[in-house]
Amino acid sequence: MFRILLLLVCAVSLGFFVVSAMAVPAGKNVEYQGGALGKVVFDGKIHADKGMKCNDCHTSIFSMKKEVKITMEDHKADKFCFKCHNGSKAFKAEESCTRCHKK
Repeated sequence: MFRILLLLVCAVSLGFFVVSAMAVPAGKNVEYQGGALGKVVFDGKIHADKGMKCNDCHTSIFSMKKEVKITMEDHKADKFCFKCHNGSKAFKAEESCTRCHKK
């Protein structure tokens, strides 16, 4: 019985680790292709330092299961990142391109 319990605990722990490895913890960056302006760098630490939690954006603003292509029209329509980065909650992305885009 103890072996079964131990195997179950290990399986749950391993499953938790695999799921956690897919997330971007504070202190880590994720880079996306950003077109002519350069790659877009998402910094998990900057967002965490501002008091943000993963579920503040996931899944209400971003789906966890599909990748999105973000366009200039999305910038202007306050979609995705720009729901907050519109000048009211956070810096206005449309006026601060190099804060996210890096060459």
